[in-house]
Amino acid sequence: MEIDFDKSGGLVPAIIQDATTKNVLMLGFMNKEALDKTLATGKVTFWSRSRNCLWTKGETSGNYLNLVSVKSDCDNDTLLVRATPDGPTCHKGTDTCWGEENAYNPIVFLSELQDFIDRRREEMPEGSYTTALFNKGLNRIAQKVGEEAVETVIEATTGGDKLVDEASDLLYHLIVLLASKELRIEDLAAELLRRHNPDWDKARRKAKADGTYRK
Repeated sequence: MEIDFDKSGGLVPAIIQDATTKNVLMLGFMNKEALDKTLATGKVTFWSRSRNCLWTKGETSGNYLNLVSVKSDCDNDTLLVRATPDGPTCHKGTDTCWGEENAYNPIVFLSELQDFIDRRREEMPEGSYTTALFNKGLNRIAQKVGEEAVETVIEATTGGDKLVDEASDLLYHLIVLLASKELRIEDLAAELLRRHNPDWDKARRKAKADGTYRK
């Protein structure tokens, strides 16, 4: 990784992103020495322009930024640093330097689960339930989706307390089915986004009127 420190007088901006939540935590500046120390220690270190010295985030507060990865931009003059924070990032006690809550949105996990299931399909490790599903083939996977859908409906209509459990089983098996067809959960999200456009329903009604609509 070759960084052009000379372009901005020896310093480059370093955008700090939470590796888990993907939220931006702060912006700092690094020189070569700060980057080298960050890589060597695993603790994100900056060059403090006000103190004119190296500064490891958390060295006084204990709120370290634990390094996960570093990558440069297309011009090699800006860094994206992914890290795991030990506590609030801002010196004012907030999660980010913009006063935002650094909360993990669980919906992001669906993409991570899809990635995991895709890896299972590629690697097919023994002893894995997902591997067993893929080994049984498309028809069995589709059947499991149907079974889980029925169980979800029953739980919802009978007033049971396991609706989330059953719906989670349904969603998991649906993602496995998508993976078996080389599709992803994001494909469904993209389709729903397309349908959310008010013009989509107008186009559908017009196609029905013209006799060109396909379900």
